[in-house]
Amino acid sequence: MLGAAMLAGAVQASAQPQPLLEAQPEVLTWLVRDVPPYFSYPGGKAPQRPEDLANGEIDGYLRLLIKQLPQYRHEFIDAGFPRFEAMVRQGQALCSPLHVVTPERLEWLYFTHVHPPLLSRQVHFILRRDNLPKFESLGDAPALAEVLQRNDLVGLLPRDRSFGAKIDLLLKERGEQAPKTVVAGRSMHLLLMLSAGRMDYTLEYPATVDEFVRNNGGGHDFVKLPVAESRSANLATFACSRNTQGRKMIEAIDLGVRKLAQDPRRNDWIRAWRGEQIDPQERLRLKRYLDERARGGAQIE
Repeated sequence: MLGAAMLAGAVQASAQPQPLLEAQPEVLTWLVRDVPPYFSYPGGKAPQRPEDLANGEIDGYLRLLIKQLPQYRHEFIDAGFPRFEAMVRQGQALCSPLHVVTPERLEWLYFTHVHPPLLSRQVHFILRRDNLPKFESLGDAPALAEVLQRNDLVGLLPRDRSFGAKIDLLLKERGEQAPKTVVAGRSMHLLLMLSAGRMDYTLEYPATVDEFVRNNGGGHDFVKLPVAESRSANLATFACSRNTQGRKMIEAIDLGVRKLAQDPRRNDWIRAWRGEQIDPQERLRLKRYLDERARGGAQIE
């Protein structure tokens, strides 16, 4: 009798409608790196959730974009470029707000552009003030092609860093005669090496230099000269793994970019992202880009 009662109870329980399990959102994992002021770690810790993102050029735009992608749960991985590439080539679906387009990267990443070149993205020669006389004959915006021909100017650059198509090509064409490269990080910051006289110049963005000086006290008297070949800097890009899942993600990102461009409160998010004192020419260039992005279709390569 007891067995029959238990069986009847089990049958009755199984006949009851079962609550539907709520579908879990798909995960979109972003590469992050502490490269202030473009992407910063508040409190020195990598972000764990979108609310932890700072509001620089890259992390601030990523914060805005994520709001257009509610279908995903957003996670972050703190990794260097070589590790990120290895993970992508192993088949993982990851996305990056930090990669620029190169022919080699198109073999393993999809790209979409997200905003026009900003003034902060123009690459500069960074040198100590006492070395400025060596550059005076090159003008206010020296050409890298000419600097690379000079035997009296020694440069040192970060390894595995892209400075845009024009500059990358010039460095590649110089082969063994190009400036040496080192793995740069917290323990070997190129600006510290420059200040110590290890080389005559490096290449960097002005805002990165300003951030370094603020965080490292006085005694670093650097001069910043714009690189002539960097004046037509590339569009800012986001990237995802070149696989089936990565294609789905880059399509969602591209659509999110267009939604931001179409947002009737566009002026509000531009001010929140770029600040009240945005350069008038930069504001105009950004507006024209967003107008075109809002009208156009997907831009994926």
